[in-house]
Amino acid sequence: MRAFTVEKYGGRAGMRAAEMPDPQVGTDDVLVKIHAASFNPLDLRIRNGDFKAFLPYRLPLVLGNDLAGEVLQVGSSVTRFAVGDEVYARPDKDRIGTAAELLAVHQDDLAPKPATLTMTEAASLPLVALTAWQALVERARVQPGQKVLIHAGAGGLGSIAVQLAKELGAHVATTASTAKVDLVKDLGADEVIDYRTQDFTEILDGYDVVLDSLGGDNLARSLRVLRPGGIAISVAGPPDPAFARELGANPVLRLAMTALSSRTRRQAKRLGVTHSFLFMKASGDQLRELTPLIDTGKIRPVVDTVFPFDDTLHAMEYVEKGRAKAGKVVVSMA
Repeated sequence: MRAFTVEKYGGRAGMRAAEMPDPQVGTDDVLVKIHAASFNPLDLRIRNGDFKAFLPYRLPLVLGNDLAGEVLQVGSSVTRFAVGDEVYARPDKDRIGTAAELLAVHQDDLAPKPATLTMTEAASLPLVALTAWQALVERARVQPGQKVLIHAGAGGLGSIAVQLAKELGAHVATTASTAKVDLVKDLGADEVIDYRTQDFTEILDGYDVVLDSLGGDNLARSLRVLRPGGIAISVAGPPDPAFARELGANPVLRLAMTALSSRTRRQAKRLGVTHSFLFMKASGDQLRELTPLIDTGKIRPVVDTVFPFDDTLHAMEYVEKGRAKAGKVVVSMA
């Protein structure tokens, strides 16, 4: 099969097109013919080796964390899917590789594709939709009437999180550039802060939840807009001791993660709030819960650009250079 692989960590020069063996299909696996895949900042960080301490992939590695496609074969224990089904998924972190023509996915990580979406639209959703669900529903347990700040509301994650938070009944604020104000309002944002001309810490106060995808100083400043008892969930880091325990990290790695997040955790404690690092998990069941919201139009995909599969390296460069105006960058096999 054709695929795009990471031959060595460190940047664009380490990726190339390659012929790879077709995937082996285990008893609980579903072999998917990939029709479309999308790319996320996570893919860049994996390519660059940022996570190799706790995601020790064997190189060459086929990159990619989102797919939509058609079932070609099912393992002997598969009960939920049949040949010909249209599906979408974020494969488990240990079995990524959607920048390819084929991928074997565990049946628990797969879900039927939303009927109202094209393959390219469906491929834009799994990772960001699951991240938004796990942050806002599982971890923050957002309730109607609560105040939620979503950073970068026009981005891949932000555009879905704004819609989900609104569907959960929250008052939703977001940050965006001037050119994207109308878009994020159309997605459901009640309040939009133009990050180029406004300081969100001077405008917002008493928030229950912040979803941060930027990290660094943005996360530190976000803690200040929370009410006492509020929570800031960051997908950009720093990783914390809870994540280290969840990962089953060795003592050295646990110590390193504890040290990396110590400043943020101390600041949060002084303010009477909580910081939580989120590294999302694959879940076909959660995609099934999201699908009705998608098929009824309560959550809709935001796709910036679609590249042909042969231009996958250009698609990655497009993401890396921040050229996307809003939403996700997708590659299509068609």
